[in-house]
Amino acid sequence: MSNLPSERPASGVDPKLLEILVCPLTKGRLEYDAGRQELISREAKLAYPIRDGIPIMLPEEARKLD
Repeated sequence: MSNLPSERPASGVDPKLLEILVCPLTKGRLEYDAGRQELISREAKLAYPIRDGIPIMLPEEARKLD
């Protein structure tokens, strides 16, 4: 076990991970919605859930945006 403090913020998502993730369909940028714990792809009109700090980057798991 490492004695280093976790870099994971209270939201539960590593900010370094958020910087490199892209939408699997469009390869476009994602927006982080801390309130809903989702990663939003405006281009694909999908919201990918974040469960236990892990982004679920599967289109079939994503919520469709209006």
